[in-house]
Amino acid sequence: MSHVLSEETHRNMLARIPHCTGREVSDWLRTVEEGPSLFRFEEKVSWLRHEHNLAYGHAKAIVHEYDLRRAARNFA
Repeated sequence: MSHVLSEETHRNMLARIPHCTGREVSDWLRTVEEGPSLFRFEEKVSWLRHEHNLAYGHAKAIVHEYDLRRAARNFA
């Protein structure tokens, strides 16, 4: 399953997460960082959905943002 979102769709989804979940995106990114050491994208999404009762789209956007930031951190 593809996890590619358009940049605009991704940004819009991130902007809605605080309103829909009651937590800031930075809190969710920290949750992923401190969560179990899962390797695959879909495993992380599934974990967020089941452990934190998130909608699929929100979990997917959080993991995608986490991966983007981690890649940027590793590249720098």
